[in-house]
Amino acid sequence: MIDMANVAYYPRIFDLAHKVFEEAWLEMCGVSYPTLVNERRVGFPVVSLSSTFLAPLRYGDTITATVKISSIGTTSLGWHYTFRNQDGVDVWNSEQATVCVNMDTMEKQPIPDDLLPGLRQHTGE
Repeated sequence: MIDMANVAYYPRIFDLAHKVFEEAWLEMCGVSYPTLVNERRVGFPVVSLSSTFLAPLRYGDTITATVKISSIGTTSLGWHYTFRNQDGVDVWNSEQATVCVNMDTMEKQPIPDDLLPGLRQHTGE
């Protein structure tokens, strides 16, 4: 998980962010991401992102991850991630956009109405 400079290998940070994304659905909307994808056949793949590495994430650091909904469109969601180390130092942040898709066709579709109240409660406003 670390590179030769003894800092977290950056693809692992994106992997961790995706795990945070998946876990957030149950708390935000009362439905697990596997249920959305596998049973309801609704997915939210990333279509764009930007990230800033603010400080080294080192081996042994304990990270607190925060994710908020930054925007809600008809078919898309904006996400804002912040990772802080055990000293409260921001080490990474990212803005990501996902699009709601039908998992069988991968065509975009409107965000299901039953998900919107939970998503709105977790906006960064």
